Amino acid sequence: MAQFDPRRQPMRFAPHLLTAAAAVTVAMLAGRVYQPAQAEVVPELTALQIASLEARAFDAAGAPAGLTAPEAVPVQIRRGETFEQAVRRTGIGEADASAVAATLSNAFDLSQMRAGLKFETAIARPRGGRGDARLIGLTMRTGPASQLTVSRSFDGALRLRALEERVTHETVVLKSEVRGSLSATAQRMGADAAVRRRATQLFAHKLDLDRDVRAADEFTLVFDRSVTENGRTVDTGDLLYAELKGVVFYRFQPAGAREAQYYDASGKNMRSSMMRTPLDRGFRVSSSFGFRTHPISGYRKMHQGTDFAAGTGTPVIAPADGVVVEARRWGGYGNWLRIRHSNGLESGYAHLSRYGSGIRAGQRVSQGQVVAYVGSTGASTGPHLHYELWRNGQRINPAGIRMDQSSTLEGAQLTAFRAEKARIDRIIAAGGERRPTTLQANVEGLRPAASAG
Repeated sequence: MAQFDPRRQPMRFAPHLLTAAAAVTVAMLAGRVYQPAQAEVVPELTALQIASLEARAFDAAGAPAGLTAPEAVPVQIRRGETFEQAVRRTGIGEADASAVAATLSNAFDLSQMRAGLKFETAIARPRGGRGDARLIGLTMRTGPASQLTVSRSFDGALRLRALEERVTHETVVLKSEVRGSLSATAQRMGADAAVRRRATQLFAHKLDLDRDVRAADEFTLVFDRSVTENGRTVDTGDLLYAELKGVVFYRFQPAGAREAQYYDASGKNMRSSMMRTPLDRGFRVSSSFGFRTHPISGYRKMHQGTDFAAGTGTPVIAPADGVVVEARRWGGYGNWLRIRHSNGLESGYAHLSRYGSGIRAGQRVSQGQVVAYVGSTGASTGPHLHYELWRNGQRINPAGIRMDQSSTLEGAQLTAFRAEKARIDRIIAAGGERRPTTLQANVEGLRPAASAG
């Protein structure tokens, strides 16, 4: 205990000093508490970023109480089925199906949806296995770059959002070496089926794609396409340019012509009167025209056609314009097709698995059209196409047929072609071309609701 010292003056705190100190402290604290906050400017999100955030929110939300984690369930509307009936096949109850239908109807008339329309759902099921499942989300594509999304919020309400992706139109310059086959290589590089089919049909006018094309041969394809922000191709245009082994094609549509044709660098039409082979991919010549030992009878006899070994279902194309004369069963030839062309030529196809759509006697066909599919019907040891050519009723060697050329552009048409050729050459030199665009189109089977218009 401290001793009292009479010589030391006692210390005293004036009440007004305590009051002043307290006031200063309160003022300082008040300044901190009530100082206005500075808000940060949040940048606008793109449609792709919004969709990504929604997907992450679904994942983070986990499963509702008593339900399993949501699973993706694809749905396709069947013939004679309503939207509610289709969505109920996922296991959700009648009330849930009606609720999501009412939500979507704010944007589209669901009664106009046609059979075949597809959409994705996210469904959570009862953990005990009893009771109705619950719809957590639904995504329906309404156009090449647009979709509707229905999602369930944390309070159980359904929310509707329309997303529109930005679309870029680009001209693609695809250059590569052949690895395996021309078509397979082009597919790996991003060319769709229509572009690959057109390229192989063009080259088939000048090259035997089975014997003339080898691995490491370089090719170039130029075509238009439209892609979304996430790289999904929504539309592919025509093939503008194709080059392989020195054979070059430029697409050009002369004034007044019904359709575009393909020309070489000088303006000569590259479309020949007869393609070299009736197959454009996945084949090899297994037996040529001439004497051979028959694989079934064992006798040496004349083989009056060319056999192409190919897998069952490989498309057979018309080598020239013509009219179907026969499409029927014919003895050891199995399913048989015969087409009459110009200049006294006829072509025949045997051992087919089936015919192309609409192929029957009297039907006109165009060069490059799929008329049948490879098979092994009749007297056959395996899947292959037996191909014959007649001239004035006599069988001839398909390999010896002369490929006549079409006309060459002149005058104003040649000037216009040279301008288009120069444009394509500039795109090739630049490695391609990109330009933003807008693309709005409703998917077939969906029409805007009357209330939305």
